[in-house]
This record gives sequence, structure tokens and C-alpha cells, in this order.
Amino acid sequence: MAAIEPAARRDMLVELYRELQSCEKCALSAGRTNVVFGTGNADADLMFVGEAPGFHEDQQAKPFVGRAGKLLDQLLAEIGLTRADCFIANVLKCRPPDNRDPLPAEVEACQGHLARQIELIEPRVVCTLGNFATKLLTGSPQGITRVRGVPQARELAGRGVFLYPIFHPAAALRTPSMLDQLRADLQALPRLLAEAVPRSGAAAGVPEPAGEPELVGAGAADQLGLF
Repeated sequence: MAAIEPAARRDMLVELYRELQSCEKCALSAGRTNVVFGTGNADADLMFVGEAPGFHEDQQAKPFVGRAGKLLDQLLAEIGLTRADCFIANVLKCRPPDNRDPLPAEVEACQGHLARQIELIEPRVVCTLGNFATKLLTGSPQGITRVRGVPQARELAGRGVFLYPIFHPAAALRTPSMLDQLRADLQALPRLLAEAVPRSGAAAGVPEPAGEPELVGAGAADQLGLF
């Protein structure tokens, strides 16, 4: 599959962003303040996928802006990275009430949006944060504690990637031992990013999920948070 040109990638991400503003595929649309599409470097080699927006994310329309996001920023800085080096998104684009766990129907409704983001961004490493993102993208019921810190050669959106499950920063805030493991797992990211990407077809397959104006000036890209 041919790589997408950077300008075309941005146009298509903005088009998807605009499409999702009116998404009503599940009941979460009725209670949201904002769709939390994702933000970061459209050409990133590294993509983080979390679970769902929380209160602050729903208010600001950006992922990981609360305490968990601040911890992620700190841990990225420790390995010489910033948000400008990554793209950050969630499995769900709308906040579940009271920050409850996503329901299966909500994950099913939203997974096509995430699949399209991965297809457009073409990351080399997809770092899943916590159980929901890990189980969705591995297609396996194994929990995060069993698979964390071990890169998996996978095929996502027709391309070979390293899928790298780690603890969610929110869990690490609650449990000091998880914070130590999260820090250690993130320390391995620069080395993983330097490795050759698994060839499509050679990687273990993952079931494909079922399926603002044009970038004139910087207006749409600024609103979306594309670097």
C-alpha cells in the first residue's frame, strides 16, 4: 500500500474530523459537550490510543488534558519526546457518563473511526494505553497486566506495525507500582521506534473494525491540533 502524501493526509484527517462532529452512532452523542477526535502530529511514527475522554477532555475537545495527560507528558519528556512527536486518540470519541467503562456497543460504534485514523496517520508503533484499547486492537481477551511491555507485530489498516500495550496513565496515578512499570515500558519506546516495521502480511492479523474546511491557511489544522 502506497504511503499517503502529507498534504493529502491532513486534508483527509480534517474531513474525518468534520464528519465526526455530527456522529450519532451511539447514545453517547446525546450527552457530549464535544467530540474528542484526537490531536498531535499527523505524520507521527508513534500513536497512543487510550480508552475514552474524561470530563476535562470533553470540555476542551482534546485527549489527555487532565492529570493522566500531565503524567503522560512528563514520562514522554523523560525519553526526549513531546506531544508534537506523537498522535494521541481514544477508542471512544465521546465521554461516557461519570467516566464509566465503555460498553461493547459503544466500542463497536466507534471502532471504525479509530481504524480510519490509524489508516491515515500510518504510525510505525501503536501504543495502547490500558485494557480497552489493547483488547480492541489485539483482538484478544488478554488483559493489560499479561501483555504490557511486550511489542507485538501486527497488521492494522493494511500495514505492519508494532503494537505496544502499556498501562493507562490514570491507573498509574492510582497505583505507585504501576507507575514504575509504565515508566520502564515507555523507556523502551525510542528503541522500538528505531526498529524495522513488520512487513504487512508477515504480521499476525488483527480483524479490521467494521466498518475544518480544506486546509487553506491554518484554521482547521489549528482547531484539530495537527502539527
